Amino acid sequence: MITLNNEIEKQLIKLAAEKNIFLEGNISKLIVSQSSTDFSSYIQDCISRDKENRRKRLEITKTIQQQNKELTEWKAHNEKLNKDLKLALEASEKAKQTVENDLDVLQKRIQYELVGSIVKVALWVICGVGVITSILFAATLIFGIENKTVESSWSNMFSILLTNSFSIVGTIMGVKYASDKKGRGRKCECDY
Repeated sequence: MITLNNEIEKQLIKLAAEKNIFLEGNISKLIVSQSSTDFSSYIQDCISRDKENRRKRLEITKTIQQQNKELTEWKAHNEKLNKDLKLALEASEKAKQTVENDLDVLQKRIQYELVGSIVKVALWVICGVGVITSILFAATLIFGIENKTVESSWSNMFSILLTNSFSIVGTIMGVKYASDKKGRGRKCECDY
């Protein structure tokens, strides 16, 4: 036990009264008063204040620990969400690339089918006109009719048909070349 002289006891009581400063910690439990009941009550007040302050600090510590635990859980949850979002973003990018590739294949297939249809129709028209004109020309030869109009028409018809067939083939090759260049030069600038 610690015993203080009267002058120090008076100074401690005065400090508490004027500036609201008290002894704290386990030392207040070791101090005993020899004579003064004021100092005994001061010591008891110091002990009770110390207990109250410790209780408050303990509550604050527990609150901070709880908040830290919650923040750690939230951090883990946020990291999981970020990881899930990254995976979802990667999956959506892959899906986007797949869709773009499928769209490109579909566009090319439709384009080739359209070109094929145009070629078939053009060939049927060319063959039909050529056959009809040839039948008319053959009829004029068989029946011996001198008709310079049919002869010149037949000659002109075949030159026009030949020119048109080259034009159709050139157009088809140009469309094919342009679509191949467009596909290699950029990804996809489709308007949706």
